Amino acid sequence: QVQLVESGGGLVQPGGSLRLSCAVSGTTLDYYTIGWFRQVPGKEREGVSCISDDKPSKPSTTYGDSVKGRFTISRDNAKNLVYLQMDSLKPEDTAVYYCAARDPFLDCSGTYYRFWGQGTLVTVSS
Repeated sequence: QVQLVESGGGLVQPGGSLRLSCAVSGTTLDYYTIGWFRQVPGKEREGVSCISDDKPSKPSTTYGDSVKGRFTISRDNAKNLVYLQMDSLKPEDTAVYYCAARDPFLDCSGTYYRFWGQGTLVTVSS
């Protein structure tokens, strides 16, 4: 059974950084597109960043407009891990962050993502 577990969330001051990790088990990470999504109560889920597995040396990535230039997604297939480095954090980045997996197509809408983690809370506040 494929499972995803997020870690690395917490409380950080505005302007600070956090690195989220998504550990995948029950399968190899190869061929899966992995996405990071976030949700605030009462708001729609937002696609933060997604990464495909099309080119091992430099996989294709996509970012939401609100995080471009501040967040960086990466993957380590050998370790079955996907990371989300979040820099220059803002209060509006506060949300529960989820990672999810789908077949190898680079899409960050959340549609067709078959496997989801339980989420990790990120709070940006002074």
